[in-house]
Amino acid sequence: MAQNLGIGVLAGLVSALLFGMLLKATPLAIVLYLLAPLPILIVGLGWSHKAALAAVVAGSLALALAFSPYLGIGFAVYLAVPAWWLAYLALLGRPNEDGSLEWYPVGRLLAWVAGTAALAFVAIAVIAAPNYDTFRTQIGGMAKKVVQMQMQGRGGLPTPPPKDAPKPAEQTPAPSQDSAKDAKPQELQEEVADALSVIAPALAAQGLTVLLTFYLWLAARIVKISGRLIRPWPDIPSTQMPRNALIMLAVAVALALAPGYAGVLGVALIGSLSAAFALQGLAAFHDRSRGRPARGALLFGLYMVLFITQGLAFVALTLFGIADTALARRVPQAGPPGGPRPL
Repeated sequence: MAQNLGIGVLAGLVSALLFGMLLKATPLAIVLYLLAPLPILIVGLGWSHKAALAAVVAGSLALALAFSPYLGIGFAVYLAVPAWWLAYLALLGRPNEDGSLEWYPVGRLLAWVAGTAALAFVAIAVIAAPNYDTFRTQIGGMAKKVVQMQMQGRGGLPTPPPKDAPKPAEQTPAPSQDSAKDAKPQELQEEVADALSVIAPALAAQGLTVLLTFYLWLAARIVKISGRLIRPWPDIPSTQMPRNALIMLAVAVALALAPGYAGVLGVALIGSLSAAFALQGLAAFHDRSRGRPARGALLFGLYMVLFITQGLAFVALTLFGIADTALARRVPQAGPPGGPRPL
């Protein structure tokens, strides 16, 4: 037990180091920062959830003492605790009547990834700006900067001059029609920025859902290769979230209309659940194409469409995943020869 906790503390320090790289604000530092949940997931799946909890405590304390308490708390609520929680769920199991273990279903785990990502985003937002008006101001300012950089990079809308900029003496007032034309680009820029600030929580939760899902899979593969994964490898293409996920989506839509951070949670849940449904749609496509002669070509075409169309294909996969959940696709009742029964 003491050895497991020691490994957990070491993993927590590595995770904290990766998270702290964000302060350097370089492209490499951002990539390393994104890997921060991986050590905690690995130690949680390979040793125990108690070792992962030790990693959470060690990493949070290290950042709090080395930099600031807020950084330690942010590390805990945004990445460390979600990683520990998902590793804990992944190793849950209950005995069947025949003495075998029924492991926590992958579909329910995917639904928890979505819910965890949304809660983590709202938690870090509250820590960064306890006052909701301050949060709206901050996220609105970031959205305007993003839109300005995109417009300037494409040679589109120019950045408006400062209001206190001096005017040349020879400058004469422009006609009202020209003034209206000049104001349109700025108004469009502000409208796009306002829309982006509204959906920003959904986009952030979407990205975190995909990252946590990928890191959970990657950590499980690493632990499986090492021979420490106690759970049999599941049949991932048969992944199917419970129908309760549809109820959660309806609640998220209603919650998004609420004021304050409750509305932010609703928007974040919509984004994280859409990512989870898209991943389920991708899994369902893999499942339904099994045994078909042209399966390789179908999968290659799917991923090419995903790469080229990006957002449009994501919407299609999300709708496919929602339909797959609503219709309760039947999954195979037996795994491959010699393999475990898929959950």
